[in-house]
Amino acid sequence: MSGGFLRVAALCVAAGLLAGCAGKTAAPVRDVTQAPPPESVTAQPVVEDAHAFHTVSPGETLLAISRQYGHSVADLVAWNGLTNPNQIQVGQQLRVSPPGGAVAEVVAIPDSTELRPLPGAADVAGTPVLQEPKGGRQPYSDEAWARTQGHPAPVASAPPSVPAPQQVPAPDAATAGQWAWPVASGNVLLGFEQPKGENGKLLNKGLDIGGTPGTPVLASAPGTVMYAGSGLRGFGKLVIIRHESDYQTVYAHNQQLLVKEGDTVTRGQKIAELGSTDADRPMLHFEIRRQGRPLDPMKYLPAR
Repeated sequence: MSGGFLRVAALCVAAGLLAGCAGKTAAPVRDVTQAPPPESVTAQPVVEDAHAFHTVSPGETLLAISRQYGHSVADLVAWNGLTNPNQIQVGQQLRVSPPGGAVAEVVAIPDSTELRPLPGAADVAGTPVLQEPKGGRQPYSDEAWARTQGHPAPVASAPPSVPAPQQVPAPDAATAGQWAWPVASGNVLLGFEQPKGENGKLLNKGLDIGGTPGTPVLASAPGTVMYAGSGLRGFGKLVIIRHESDYQTVYAHNQQLLVKEGDTVTRGQKIAELGSTDADRPMLHFEIRRQGRPLDPMKYLPAR
């Protein structure tokens, strides 16, 4: 009797537990492997500052623009997505402040980065340009090219100044009476600064005095022979004597020379014989010069 009662009690307990479990609602199951959906956020438009961009002008470089706005070349390259810092165009809009006010990203490119043009690169006008020296580009020139080679730029030479015409002083008292005619006689064939030659364009720089071949040619004043020879075309056999006060006398077309360079001569001394070398007739071409400038011998020679 007692054994049967225990079996009936056990069955009742089991039935009650089963009934209780069946009446409860199942708990929800959540997958923790997926992230929760993001909260809805309304995007705010970014208002760009009018000063955030720079328009490239002719002759400007990225380095110059970066210095103007206080940023590095690396910043401008990053903000504008440039692949070559040398290839910017006139009129191009470049961002010169961080996008959206963000802090500039640090890029390991120093400001002193040397910018060189690509082979064959040219500016907008088609003129080759040099990126040296650093700090800006300049149109090609010989001076700019010389600087790139480490040579100093050639200095433009000033145009030669035209010397003011010198006033030839009149013979002073010390020289006025020391001159003598280079030949004792003979007519003046052509005077000072008179046209000579076939075309008449040349002016005579002295006196052409006619005479007989072999007539003695005399030193017009004391001095030293500075030239004796026939090396000057158009003068034949020639003697030049140097005198005091920067005077010189010239004796040309001689047939024979009687002095040599370095000889000291006196006034009236025979120095040559009249002839026609490099002349169309026997004559003596006689000049008086001071500091190389021809003077009118008639103002120095005594009257005949």
